[in-house]
Amino acid sequence: MSQIDSIDLDVLAQNIKDWAKALGFQHVGICDVDLSQHTEHLQQWLDNHYYGQMDYFPERGMLRSDPAKLVPGTIRIISVSMDYLPPDASFAKHLSDPTKGYVSRYALGRDYHKLVRKRLKQLGQKITAFCAETQFRPFVDSAPILEHAVAEKAGIGFTGKHSLTINPSTGSWSFLGELLINLPLPIDTPITDNCGSCTACISICPTNAIVNDYIVDARKCISYLTIEHHGAIPVQYRQAMGNRIYGCDDCQLVCPYNREAPLTQETDFFAREPLHGNSLATLFSWTEAEFLSHTEGSAIRRIGYAKWQRNLTVAIGNAPLDETLQQLLINKSQYLHTASSSDYIAYGFSVSPTPEQRAMLEEHLEWALANHGQHESSRQQARLVRSIQKGLVRDA
Repeated sequence: MSQIDSIDLDVLAQNIKDWAKALGFQHVGICDVDLSQHTEHLQQWLDNHYYGQMDYFPERGMLRSDPAKLVPGTIRIISVSMDYLPPDASFAKHLSDPTKGYVSRYALGRDYHKLVRKRLKQLGQKITAFCAETQFRPFVDSAPILEHAVAEKAGIGFTGKHSLTINPSTGSWSFLGELLINLPLPIDTPITDNCGSCTACISICPTNAIVNDYIVDARKCISYLTIEHHGAIPVQYRQAMGNRIYGCDDCQLVCPYNREAPLTQETDFFAREPLHGNSLATLFSWTEAEFLSHTEGSAIRRIGYAKWQRNLTVAIGNAPLDETLQQLLINKSQYLHTASSSDYIAYGFSVSPTPEQRAMLEEHLEWALANHGQHESSRQQARLVRSIQKGLVRDA
């Protein structure tokens, strides 16, 4: 008889939940590995090419609905969530000021991938100490797993129409992680709550990226455009980006479930000053070395300096007329039009940009120079700010 057969799995399951909460996870649940009910929805999303340039989706598409194939021997998934909403989020303050850069609040602190994965590994080690035959593998956005479907099945929350996981008590400002495991643990009951008739997230999306209930076209999503998308940002979405330079929180900001969302207790997720509400002029003036320094340990660093400059150029193109910003655009445009390495260094690059990066930045600078000072804040943006001030007073 194996050790697994001799342990009380109900006791172990409760221990796992207690250990997980002691490690800083707010919610933890357990489910089996059958995600077949999501296969058709996933295939339709792939068939419509809603994944944009994220080619890893079709390459490992259906594997996402079959975790047992991902890690042989897996029969249960432990799903966890960790709150990340920082104190002094200042949503309305920064979104209503077009001279400041808005960074999605999940990215203001330390890169969550490493932190959550480390805690999941510690959880797995505690389980192994209880049962030596345990085999586990932690994942945090690092494998083809339908994490929101897993969270729903494990009772962590339900999937909202914006495709994010919503816990009825704490909202959606949380990171998800999974621990694939070989133990036949008792499973939890899925949450049956749903969005009902609410369509707040759909109507507020600046680029109409939520094309139907529970379906997001990533190609239109500002989070995708500012992070995952390579090359030029399609012109039709630039004005809608406003001052959002990394990610977008709009769909979460109007969600009724987030009105009483708790603030994170993890100091690693607190906002870093250089990234939080800094002026576009300051951020745009950073050299590549300064960018790497200020984003060390941050998820923002992975987009690289060229895309960071691209995003800021769009935001400046959307900003009201300002001589300093206008001169920065002119100077950087002149630097790029010369081929000497000294001009690339003057622009801010540590090494010469690739021809593709140079062409991308030149085109965005031309657009920004032509559009700077021409736009007024949209009615939709004003409505968003009013919604925040009304529903999230403490963070406005």
